[in-house]
Amino acid sequence: MNKALGFAWITAIIAMLGSLYFSEVMKFIPCTLCWYQRILMYPLVFILGVAVFNHDTKVYKYVLPLSIIGMFVSIYHYSIQKIPFMKEIQVCTSGVPCSGQYINWLGFITIPLLAFIAFTFITIAMVKIRKN
Repeated sequence: MNKALGFAWITAIIAMLGSLYFSEVMKFIPCTLCWYQRILMYPLVFILGVAVFNHDTKVYKYVLPLSIIGMFVSIYHYSIQKIPFMKEIQVCTSGVPCSGQYINWLGFITIPLLAFIAFTFITIAMVKIRKN
């Protein structure tokens, strides 16, 4: 098995399970941007899983667009939470506000930052696979 491919798959699994834990166990209601991040992350679990079992290193063609868009959505979401003037430019107008922070570990680690890290790890792994 390609190590980078396996790493990306494990990262996607952990991200999916983490988001399900926050919503189903901790009862945190996802905001609009959280849903967009889920829409981008959850399919990666299955796409990367199939690629691992088929030893398909060409999967980066399908994964990179999702992971890169996910990085942008996550960093935008994180900036809404942490940069005061960005709260005025947010897309969440009804329901749970995107500026809300269910967790704030060490004063800077929020759910969108965790998603950004996961999308970044997956993107790095796909770039590594692409170069091989």
